[in-house]
Amino acid sequence: MVFRKKNIKSSNERPLNYFKMSLFSLLFFLISLKYFAQDSIPAAVDVSEEKELKFQQFFFKALSQKAIGNYQKSIENLESCNQILPNNLTVFFEFSKNYLFLNKTLLAKEYIRRALAKDADNLWMQKHLVKILVKERNYTEAIKKQQKIIASNPKEREYLVRLHLQNRNTKAALTLMNLLEKENALSSNLKRIKDSIEQRKNPKVKKEVINIEEDLIVKFKSDKSYLLLKQILEQSKNNTAQLLQYSKEGISLFPAQPFVYLINGKALNSKKEFKKALEILKNGIDFVIEDAMEADFYKEMSVSYKGLGNTIEEKKFMEKSKKLNN
Repeated sequence: MVFRKKNIKSSNERPLNYFKMSLFSLLFFLISLKYFAQDSIPAAVDVSEEKELKFQQFFFKALSQKAIGNYQKSIENLESCNQILPNNLTVFFEFSKNYLFLNKTLLAKEYIRRALAKDADNLWMQKHLVKILVKERNYTEAIKKQQKIIASNPKEREYLVRLHLQNRNTKAALTLMNLLEKENALSSNLKRIKDSIEQRKNPKVKKEVINIEEDLIVKFKSDKSYLLLKQILEQSKNNTAQLLQYSKEGISLFPAQPFVYLINGKALNSKKEFKKALEILKNGIDFVIEDAMEADFYKEMSVSYKGLGNTIEEKKFMEKSKKLNN
């Protein structure tokens, strides 16, 4: 009888236990479903955030590589950026900068035009396009673009003067300098250039070949011509003090002549005045037209950076010099 009683109790509890287990399973399923559903939303957000994070990482690497002169590596990182977020304006701009550093002007131009298609009024990108055109020696087109920049940014007129000078259009340069002078907006450097151009309009010295250095110096005291100055500098290669004296005077008298800046920079480098040399060379390179002279400038800038202990810039400018000489 005892056994039978236990059996009955067990049979009554079994449906209840099944019901409890089923209810527990259902609740567990619903709770799990809720949490899985919640996880699915952050998962989608995480993917987007992950893309953005990767983009930033590659973009930072691109900037870092560009800063140390590894332009091809920078481009590779930018390509990764472009795969993550295609057609990004900033990426296009950076592509263009790197390709210009590599002297690949066609690609540099293509990417800056893509960037400008997205933001046509961006001043920095417009100025970069002008820089590319100058690199191509396409001064006519560079002048047109610079004139468009000036339409909304009148402060950029000084660079237009330099473009006219590089294009050897002294008449247009003088016209603009006269206008700036009337507006009290002509810089001291451009004033010197203007005076130099006006002096050269009426040359006083006959173009005779003079070989004796002393005679040149005597003549130069009364006749401040660029022809005489250039001959003095060429014949004073082993006289640093004389090079410094006359190249410095040359910068004052003929501020649009890159040769006097180059000689002054060389003389300062020989005296280990590297910081001053670098400043002079950076000012003079704006007036360079020929590749050979540009290469000489880069070589001297490399010497300056070496003296200042900046090995990265030293190598970068030496490479630039070698590329122009090849």
